[in-house]
This record gives sequence, structure tokens and C-alpha cells, in this order.
Amino acid sequence: MRKPAIHPDDFPIEANETTVTTNKGKPLANAESEPVADEIADRLNEQADREEHDKWSP
Repeated sequence: MRKPAIHPDDFPIEANETTVTTNKGKPLANAESEPVADEIADRLNEQADREEHDKWSP
């Protein structure tokens, strides 16, 4: 199975019940439960924030 590409304009990533989606509602992954979907979305958003910050840090 091919991994979906996540682009900068897809953020923030959201959790909708057990589905992890882009901010436009495109599904990225299914999780086993709502708390797991929330955790995945949170981690992806935190990673994107760190990467964005690193781009602008000296």
C-alpha cells in the first residue's frame, strides 16, 4: 500500500472520530480508536510545527 503524501497546505491535520484527515477533509489514515486518531493528529501537527520553526531558526 502506498503512503499518502502530506503537503504543507494539508495542515493542521485533524481527527474525525477514528479517521485522521487533512484540514480539507482528505482521509490520511484510520486509527483503532478516537484517542489514537487524536494522538496521531497531534503528533503530526507538532512535527510540522517543529519543522517549520527549524526552517526559520539560525
